[in-house]
Amino acid sequence: MGLLRHVATVSGWTAGSRVLGFLRDVLIAPVLGTGPVADAFFVAFRFPNMFRRIFAEGAFNAAFVPLFARRLEEEGEAAARRFAEETLAVFLFVLLALTVAAMAAMPWLMQVIAPGFRDDPGKFALTVQLSVIAFPYLMFMALMAFFGGVLNSLYRFQAAAAAPILLNVFFIVALLGIVPFTERPGHVLAWTVAAAGVAQFLVVAVAARRAGMGLRLPLPRITPGVRRLVVLMIPGVLSAGVLQLNLIIGTIIASFRDGAVSYLYYADRIYQLPLGVIGIAFGVVLLPELSRKLRAGDHDQALASLNRGIEFAMLLTLPAAAAIAVIARPIIVVLFERGAFDRLASEATVPALVAFALGLPAYVLVKVFQPAFFAREDTVTPLRFAAVSVAVNIGLSLALFPWLAHVGIALATAVAAWGNVALLALCLARRGFWRADARLGRRLLRILLASALMGLGLWLAAAGLDPWLDAGLGLKAAALLLLVFGGLGAFALLALATGASSLAELKDLLRRRRGRPAGPAEA
Repeated sequence: MGLLRHVATVSGWTAGSRVLGFLRDVLIAPVLGTGPVADAFFVAFRFPNMFRRIFAEGAFNAAFVPLFARRLEEEGEAAARRFAEETLAVFLFVLLALTVAAMAAMPWLMQVIAPGFRDDPGKFALTVQLSVIAFPYLMFMALMAFFGGVLNSLYRFQAAAAAPILLNVFFIVALLGIVPFTERPGHVLAWTVAAAGVAQFLVVAVAARRAGMGLRLPLPRITPGVRRLVVLMIPGVLSAGVLQLNLIIGTIIASFRDGAVSYLYYADRIYQLPLGVIGIAFGVVLLPELSRKLRAGDHDQALASLNRGIEFAMLLTLPAAAAIAVIARPIIVVLFERGAFDRLASEATVPALVAFALGLPAYVLVKVFQPAFFAREDTVTPLRFAAVSVAVNIGLSLALFPWLAHVGIALATAVAAWGNVALLALCLARRGFWRADARLGRRLLRILLASALMGLGLWLAAAGLDPWLDAGLGLKAAALLLLVFGGLGAFALLALATGASSLAELKDLLRRRRGRPAGPAEA
C-alpha cells in the first residue's frame, strides 16, 4: 500500500487546495460575474497557468524525474545533487529570459490567445495589463515544480502537494480584505497571483533544503545530463500538457462569443477538483515509483503498480464523473449563482460541466498511463498521441462551436481525451509494458456497475430536491450537501456490495502504515 499512502498524501493536500479554490471562485463569481473584467482576468490567469502545467509540471517533470531517479538509484545522492544543480542553473536562466520576453510581447501574444477580444479595445487592453502583472507567476511555479520533482523522487510528497494551498489562501485574503475597497478588482487579483507564486516557491525550496537537497547555483552550462534533459523535454512539452493545450484552444475559440470563456472557466473549476485530487496525484506518485522500480530491474512490481494505479484511480473517478454529470445543475446554482452570476449564467454553465464530466475518467487515465512512458525516458511516443488528440480537439471544437457554442468545446475536449487514452493503452500493451491483470478487469466492471447505480439514485434524488434550488441559500446548500454526501454514502455501500472495493483495503489505507512491505495484491 506504499503507492496508495503516497497518493493519499498528495490527494489530501490537493483536495484541501481545491476546496479552498471553490471558496475562491464562490467569492470571485459575484464580484466579476461573466463580464469583460472576468473574461480579461481569467485569460490573464490561465495564460501563465497553462505554461506552468505544460512546461513545469508536465514536460519538465516528465523528463527530470526519471533522470534524477536514475542517478539516485545507480550513482547515489551526491551525483543526483550535482545533476539537480546543473539543471537549476540552466532552468533559471531560461525562465528569466522567457518571462522578460513574454511580458514585453504580451500585446502580440494576446492577439493569439484571445483574438476575439480585439473587437473590444478596452477589454483587450485590460487583458494585456493583467497578463503582464500575473505572468511572473510562471517562473516561480516552474521553480516550485523543479524542487517538487526533487522532493517527489525522494518520496517526500507533502511540501509540493501542500504549497498550492497558498494560492487560494492569498486569493481569499485579497477578495475579503482588499477587493471590497478598490475599483480595480482585476488588477488586485492579478497581483495576488504573482505574490502567491513567490510564496509557493519558497515553501518547496525550504523543504528541499531540509531534505538534504540544499542546492548551490553554479554558472549555467549545457552538460551531458542537461542536454539529455532537454532532448526528453522538447517532445514532453506537448505530450504531458495535452489537456492544457486543449483548454487554451478552447479559450481561443470561445473568445469569439461573449461570456463563453467565463462559462468554460466555471465548469472547468468543478471537474478540476477530482482531476487534481485523483489524476494529478496518481501521475505525481507513479512517475518516481515506476522510474525507481524500473531502474532497480523490478519490472513485475512496476507493472503491478500501474495496474493498481488504474484500479484505484477509476474507483475514485468513475463515481465522481457520474455524480458531476447528474447533479451539475445543483452544483453550479449553489456554488456560483449570486450577484453578477445569475440564473442565465448557471443554465449556460451546466451543460459545459456535463460535457467535461464525460471526459473526466479519460483525463485521469492520461495522467496514469503517461508515466509508464516517461519512466522509460520515452517522451516522443506520447507526443505523437498528443498531436493526434489536439488535432481531434481542434477539428471537433470548430465543427461543434457554431451549433453548441461553448458546450461543443467542452465536448470536443472530452472526446479528444478518450482518443488519447486509447492510443496510450494500445501502445503500452503492444510493447509488452502493460497488460490488465484479472483483478483489474473484475474490479473495473464492478466499479462501473456501482457508479451507474449511484448515478441513477442521485438523478432521482436531484429531481425531488429541485424546488429547493429556487429557495434561499440555506435550502440550496442543504440540497447540495444531501446530494453529495448521499452519493458518497450510496457509492461506498454499492462498492462494498458489488466487490468494487473491500473493507480490508479501506482499513489498510486509512491506517497508512509505514514501513510494511506490500503484498502481491497491494503493490
